Amino acid sequence: MPSACIPSDNPPESMAINEASMTKIRNISELRLLFHRNERPIYFISATNFNLLGLEQWVRNFKYINYIDCFDGRHPNVFVPKETDHDEFTSIEDINNYLLQHKSVVDLAEKSQQPPVAVFLMFDEQTEQLCKEIGIDVWFPDAALRSRCDNKMETVRIGNKAGVPSVPNVLAKVDSYQHLQQLAKMHGLGENLVVQTAFGDSGHTTFFISSEDEFNQHADEIINDPEVKIMKRINCRGATMEACVTRSGTLVGPLLTEVVGEPELTPYRGGWCGNEIFPEAFSETIRTKAREMASRFGNQLKEEGYRGCFDLDFLIDKDDGEVYLGELNPRICGASPMTNHVAFAYADAPLFLFHLLEFSGVEYELDVNELNARWADPVFIDSWSQLVIKYTEDQVDIITTAPESGIYRMAENGTVSFHRFDYSREGIASENEAFFLRISGPGDYRYEGADLGILITRGRAMNDQFELNTRAHHWIAGIKAYYSAQPLAVVNTQPVPQHGAFKIL
Repeated sequence: MPSACIPSDNPPESMAINEASMTKIRNISELRLLFHRNERPIYFISATNFNLLGLEQWVRNFKYINYIDCFDGRHPNVFVPKETDHDEFTSIEDINNYLLQHKSVVDLAEKSQQPPVAVFLMFDEQTEQLCKEIGIDVWFPDAALRSRCDNKMETVRIGNKAGVPSVPNVLAKVDSYQHLQQLAKMHGLGENLVVQTAFGDSGHTTFFISSEDEFNQHADEIINDPEVKIMKRINCRGATMEACVTRSGTLVGPLLTEVVGEPELTPYRGGWCGNEIFPEAFSETIRTKAREMASRFGNQLKEEGYRGCFDLDFLIDKDDGEVYLGELNPRICGASPMTNHVAFAYADAPLFLFHLLEFSGVEYELDVNELNARWADPVFIDSWSQLVIKYTEDQVDIITTAPESGIYRMAENGTVSFHRFDYSREGIASENEAFFLRISGPGDYRYEGADLGILITRGRAMNDQFELNTRAHHWIAGIKAYYSAQPLAVVNTQPVPQHGAFKIL
C-alpha cells in the first residue's frame, strides 16, 4: 500500500496538539517529537492506570485520572480525587461517569489552557455527554459504534465479511437444551459445545456445555439473550493481538500468548488472567496467519466506520494448527501494557501513539506495509509476562494489609520480598525481579473474583505445555502472602460486593 496523506477531520486550530505542530508527520522521529512537545492535556480516565501504564514516558501532559490510588499518592502523573458519596458501581462506565462529575475533575478540565482530551478503557453515551459539558474531546470512536462492534455476534459477522473465520458456529436464539442440541446437530457442531452471550468478559459469559445439567447452570443467561454464539468445542490455546486502524491501513502488533483459567489466579473457567510475549511463542506460520487476519479485520472495521486501537483474541487449534477469530475488543485492553512496551515500541513508537495521532488532526504519511514488515521480525520481540492475580476464595472479607506497588525480588529458594517503591516496570533488572501494581488495598473488600493486582516480570510465566511454571507459582504465592484480612463485622452498613462483581481492568 502506498503512503497516504491523512487529512484532519476537524479544523487544525481546534484539534492541534501543540501550538507549533508540524504541518505533516513524515517519519517516526517526527511522531515521537510531536508527542514529546504535546501541550494539550490528555487524560486516561479509568479505575486504574493499568491499561496505559507508562504512556506518560512518551506523551507530555499525559495524566491518569483514576478512582483507585495504586501508588499511595506517589505517582506524579496520577490524579485520584477525594472520594465523595456515589451510587454503587456496577461497571467501569459508572466509575468513569462518577469521576467526570467530580468537582475536582471538572475544575481540572476547566482550568486547562487548552481543551483537554480523554481516552478510556470503557465509556458510554453518558460519558460522552459529560465530556461535552465540561469541554473534553473524546479520542475514540463513539460509544454506539463501539457497542455494536463489541457484540460477539457482530464480531463473527464482521470477520465473515473480512474473510477472517471463526470456529465453526451458528448464531441463534436458544429456547431450551433440546433446541440447543437441534441447532448443533443441524450445523455439525458435535455434542461438546461452547456457548457465548453477546456481551461481557469471557470468564463470565462463555459456557462449556456437554450435558443438560451444564446447560441448566447457565440457562437464564443463554435463554434470555436474543441471540447467542454456539461453537464447536476445539482443543485450542488462546492468543491475542492488538492493532490500530488508521486511514491508510491497519498497523499490527505482536501476537501474545494468553494465560487462561488458572485456578491460582482466577475463579473463572476460561477467564483471562495474563499474557506472555516471547519470540518462540508461535511458529512463523501462525504469526503470519494471525497478522494477516488482524490486518484484514482492521481494514473491515475501517469500512464499518471504526478507527484507532482494537484487540483480537485468536483460538489456535492444537490438533491441526488452524487459526480462528475468537473475540474483538474495540478498545485498548489488558494486553495493552505489554504491546506498548515490547521492543518495537522502543525502536519506533508504542502502538497507542498511532491511535493518538489518528485522532489528533495532525496530517501524516504512513507506510503501513513497511512498519508491519519490520514489526513482524522476531528481533522486535523480547520476553515479558504479566499475571493478573484475583482473589479465588468463595468468601468475603476486608483487607487489613496489602503489598504496595513497586519492585519485588525473588530469592533462590523462591521467597518473595519487597525491594523498593516504583511506578514503572522499567525498573525490573532481571527475571528475579518483578513489578507489582496493587489494585486492592487496606480497607477494600476481598471477594471471589476481586482483582488484587498485576505482576509484570521479564521472561516466561508458563512452561512449554503452557501451564504456569515454578517461577510463576512462587511469584503468585509470594505476593498473596503479603495480603491479610479480617472477617466481615456482624453488623455491616456498607453494601457488600457480590461474588463475581464486574472486572475493572
